[in-house]
Amino acid sequence: MKKVVKFGGSSLANAEQFKKVGNIIRSEEDRRYVIPSAPGRRFSSDTKVTDMLYDCYHQAESGKDFSGTLSNIRERYDEIIRGLDLDLNLDDEFRTIAENFKNKAGIDYAASRGEYLNGRVMAAYLGYEFVDAAEVVAFDENGNFDDRRTDKIMGAKLDSIERAVIPGFYGAKPDGSIKTFSRGGSDITGSLVAKAVHADLYENWTDVSGFLMADPRIINDPVTISTITYREMRELSYMGATVLHEDAVFPLRKEGIPINVRNTNKPEDPGTMVVESTCNKPKFTITGIGGKKGFASITIEKAMMNAEVGFGRKVLEVFEDSGMTFEHTPSGIDTFSVFVNQHEFEPHEQQIIAGLHRNVHPDMIELESDLALIAVVGRGMRRTRGTAGRIFSALAHAHVNVKMIDQGSSELNIIIGVENRDFETAIKAIYDIFVVSQL
Repeated sequence: MKKVVKFGGSSLANAEQFKKVGNIIRSEEDRRYVIPSAPGRRFSSDTKVTDMLYDCYHQAESGKDFSGTLSNIRERYDEIIRGLDLDLNLDDEFRTIAENFKNKAGIDYAASRGEYLNGRVMAAYLGYEFVDAAEVVAFDENGNFDDRRTDKIMGAKLDSIERAVIPGFYGAKPDGSIKTFSRGGSDITGSLVAKAVHADLYENWTDVSGFLMADPRIINDPVTISTITYREMRELSYMGATVLHEDAVFPLRKEGIPINVRNTNKPEDPGTMVVESTCNKPKFTITGIGGKKGFASITIEKAMMNAEVGFGRKVLEVFEDSGMTFEHTPSGIDTFSVFVNQHEFEPHEQQIIAGLHRNVHPDMIELESDLALIAVVGRGMRRTRGTAGRIFSALAHAHVNVKMIDQGSSELNIIIGVENRDFETAIKAIYDIFVVSQL
């Protein structure tokens, strides 16, 4: 087998964590390509190296003396190098960084150095070849990721390398300037490497033992999901489950490469397998529950709207003209509701109301704020009758008023709208009825 393994910042925060990672990689010969993040927090009040780099660059950009902050960053790496007893000197690297900071090489360059330096340390520790992500991850001149060029360059480069360390999070434009993905983008780099080398498995190592069925800040010790499909994971990621960067799914899904989310601190745990499809039947009717607060609903009421051709398009056109996306659009015979991010909506509120009056001449427009959306996701719901009824029953017993319910045509998820104040109560009630009662 050929495995690509990515380790998050918490897995590489200090020398002890590096040793755990080294033991994991060396325990299986198949783990041939390693993608490291920048060092994360060593303890709760600590600062991530990436944040230190941002701060350091802002000082340089403002013409301030940044040498002290850069020295603190250097010490983080030297501490790891000493702890691993490595014969590695980063003097030249930090001289180059200091010079580029003075020359204002850009915030993306600054942010990427955390992964770059950790890649250097990891390659020296493992005895693997170091491959700079700037050589194999391509962005175009406008800063847009070029997936085809990346796949071609990376595939050709790694084809002749048996074992390599490739830093996560960044690549380069045609002129050589550094460009980063969004925060958490090392997951994306890992998936790109897995696709390029035609890996059998992509392992994403972090500080949790896979995807949980619900937010552990709301549910005490939630059950770990053993197997989840790409589509289910996409739904849960969108609704706040942030174990894996959602954009990391697409390169792997194209190739049918499964993802195994594992815990660096508990390598014996099997974690969660993320797959295209599976005959594996879930233990529970639902796979997981996710949700977000901070939505608003705009309800347009107009008699006979269902007979008016293009009514929905005219409504959504108003939001489009204001540069707004929408979350859900539940409708009735004479009503049409649009759920949007409240923070984004508020600055455009009156503009949108006026636009709706001009476009569709409603009988009434009603706004409601401080709403939350909860997604109940699961492939098991397709063959189980009464799922929506059980949700309503659980919420009624918990005295939660349901503002909206919307089931996708795939029968993979049910979206429930509730007031922000009922968010946690609703998730607990749904988890209890589908999980706790079945244990």
